[in-house]
Amino acid sequence: MCCFTMKRLSPLKSGDVLGACAPSARFDIEKLNKGIQVLKNLGFEVKVPEEIFKKKRYLAGDDVLRANVINRLFSDPDIDGIICARGGFGAMRILNHLNWNSIKQNSKPFIGFSDNTAILLSIIGKTGSSVIHGPTVVSLASAPQKTIDSFYKTLTGSSDEIEVPDGQIIKPGKCTGILKGGNIATISHLLGTKFQPDFKNTVLFLEDIGEPAYKIDRMLTQMKMAGLFEGIQGVITGAFKKCDNEEYIGEILSEIFEEYNVPILSGLDSGHGKVNLSLCMGADIKMDTMSSRIHWI
Repeated sequence: MCCFTMKRLSPLKSGDVLGACAPSARFDIEKLNKGIQVLKNLGFEVKVPEEIFKKKRYLAGDDVLRANVINRLFSDPDIDGIICARGGFGAMRILNHLNWNSIKQNSKPFIGFSDNTAILLSIIGKTGSSVIHGPTVVSLASAPQKTIDSFYKTLTGSSDEIEVPDGQIIKPGKCTGILKGGNIATISHLLGTKFQPDFKNTVLFLEDIGEPAYKIDRMLTQMKMAGLFEGIQGVITGAFKKCDNEEYIGEILSEIFEEYNVPILSGLDSGHGKVNLSLCMGADIKMDTMSSRIHWI
């Protein structure tokens, strides 16, 4: 359990420099270049280390190389924020190679989602710093304006509330807690490791892609049996894209979290859906299912 106060992100501004890292899978260079142009159009400068173009099987280079890029970007005073090139798989392989003392001492926004969940949660747990669950460089290449606007507002500190207009209230109520979570499959594979997240006093965010309902059920059941949900304050879910029998997920969530007696809201446009709203994680929020919104406090 963290023994420090969470550090809020320092807002970025036009002209600040974002460093690109590739902690997970290889990526499409054309899409990367298009995503970089989106970042430049928003007023940011972008530094792209040559090492991120390396390849090893399905990974963007070997583990130490991928980790060292992140270590260097955190320690570089000319880099104001760090954004992942894409997700896929590989982030958890580099956790042991990251310099957690340096990351803690050189706190700056770290942005990603999907497989990057492993790093996002580890930064929160190991350093007490907030992170941004948001689009990667590659996903920005084809992102709708709503995603881009949310990314910019979150990164510049001008977003403190998100409405969930089409949200499904699975269990009504209000709650306050630290927003944490991300990709269900990635979280489940951190169980039993020294990077297992602590979800006490958390409003838990969950999303996934390509997982049929029974697998989501199985992963959530495993987490529950491992005690991962003890002390949660609420649950909010994002996209479940390409998940077979998606109509079962609300019922699964209700059963899994019934004993905790916490509010549950589904339908936040964040994760692998068409719209991927950015979320400042590691920061306190209020959630109200009746107004279908979350508010950072």
